[in-house]
Amino acid sequence: MPRDTNQLAKLIVDQATGRAPREPAQEKNPAAVALGRLGGLKGGKARAQSLSKKERAAIARHAAKARWKDRS
Repeated sequence: MPRDTNQLAKLIVDQATGRAPREPAQEKNPAAVALGRLGGLKGGKARAQSLSKKERAAIARHAAKARWKDRS
């Protein structure tokens, strides 16, 4: 039984609504983490190579407008 009244209230609501209390976070699969990192490392370079110079310039222009939109 939790001592904190807020934790107790949450426990009561969870039980009343049929939701189980949160389980502790599980550890990540190291193989999946490595695979995601590998894709992230090569993703930007691969995308830049597949775009034309005009497309890259348009994307950069759009990003610059978004960055500076509130500063003018």
